[in-house]
Amino acid sequence: MQLPYDRVLRGDLVLPDGILRDGYVAVRGETIAAIGQGELPPTREVNDFSGKVVLPGLVDGHMHTGSAIGWPGIEGATMSAAAGGVTTVCDMPYDVPRAVTNAGIFGEKVEAVNALSHVDVALYGTITKTGGVDAIAGLAEAGASAFKLSTYEYDATRFPRIDHPTMVAAFKEIAKTGLMVAVHNEDQELVERLTAEAKATGRVDPIMHARTRPPLAETMADLEIFEIGLETGAHVHIAHSSVARGFEIAESFRGMGGKASGEACIQYLCMTEEDLVRLKGFGKCNPPFRTAAEVERMWGALVAGKVAYVSTDHAPWQRDRKLGDDIFACGAGLTGMQSFAPLMYSLLAERGLPLTLMARYCAERSARFHGLYPKKGAIRIGSDADFAVMEPGDFTFDESTIQDREDARWSPYNGRPMKARVAATFLRGACIWDGASVLARPGQGRFVPRQHREDYLG
Repeated sequence: MQLPYDRVLRGDLVLPDGILRDGYVAVRGETIAAIGQGELPPTREVNDFSGKVVLPGLVDGHMHTGSAIGWPGIEGATMSAAAGGVTTVCDMPYDVPRAVTNAGIFGEKVEAVNALSHVDVALYGTITKTGGVDAIAGLAEAGASAFKLSTYEYDATRFPRIDHPTMVAAFKEIAKTGLMVAVHNEDQELVERLTAEAKATGRVDPIMHARTRPPLAETMADLEIFEIGLETGAHVHIAHSSVARGFEIAESFRGMGGKASGEACIQYLCMTEEDLVRLKGFGKCNPPFRTAAEVERMWGALVAGKVAYVSTDHAPWQRDRKLGDDIFACGAGLTGMQSFAPLMYSLLAERGLPLTLMARYCAERSARFHGLYPKKGAIRIGSDADFAVMEPGDFTFDESTIQDREDARWSPYNGRPMKARVAATFLRGACIWDGASVLARPGQGRFVPRQHREDYLG
């Protein structure tokens, strides 16, 4: 006689091929062992979420735990992930005080993840401004899920601009690894000139953040990086396109035989320039919010299947870094982890779009692009038992509930009506969020190396 399952969850299951109403998913150990409908199988524990939606745990393909306070930020950022239905995060390498530029630093960060994290973590690698190309193979061997480079310089050491010759050399080496390289895509010359002109005339009000980083600054950078990708054979990925044209450019390069893709951060599917003016520093991110018409074009690209996946670009700056009347002096980046699942659910509901899009673009596809599928990203037999349970209803997002350090409890979505809340989150079969409290312990999350080198552009 087969032993009972360890846990069975009942609810409306969002599976890769559709929604299984009043279904169940059975867990044995840390993995999914059975999926079905009807009478529940023998189990040690039942979680009855009837009337609620059980999604795969979200996989955020782009976020920052260490850009504000370094690796100690892993703890708070992953607590907010657990509360936001996110069970795997792909963490950027631009940490304070040093970026993840070689296998040695990568290994040290893995140790920090395994000691501090509340959810599972995949890691990006990057290179130094000069002389870092030789470290690429080692980072891939260490288990990096992807690489990240930038066409715009925020810090010459931690977040440098990589010049064209170095980028060509780096892309050639990254192509050998089979991993994608995501690129922060803004043209530095154009942004710097427009910013200097704005400051010279005393225009430092919020809208000038958008005016000094126009769509052209993105698309110029997109063309550069995709041309280098076409030349070198690298899979080049726009780290965050705020304009639909970015996805059209990627599509055109795929038509030429290139490996080109791009992601949409969730803010570009709902926030506009008017929100930037209203929120001031708390609405500043790079690239900036665009027009309401551009938001509609972004949705058109998503529904048409031109977007790789949807991410948050979560960057929990200290509150005081977002204050002040000079928009250029404010830190660039948003909190978005805890709001990710309720916001995406709400945006789809408001547009009458199916929840299968949430499972696809916020879990499965991000897992695929980072080489984590099928371990992560879907409710399927053999996958990790990672779930985000959504309770439909009328809720309001409250920034004071953010599960992070006190100075990171702010949100551009504070006060926004939501169509659902995260009622529970499960990581590898264990409940890590019960709708009110994070139950995971620091270190319950683990580093997840890339599972395979196969490239994904589907």
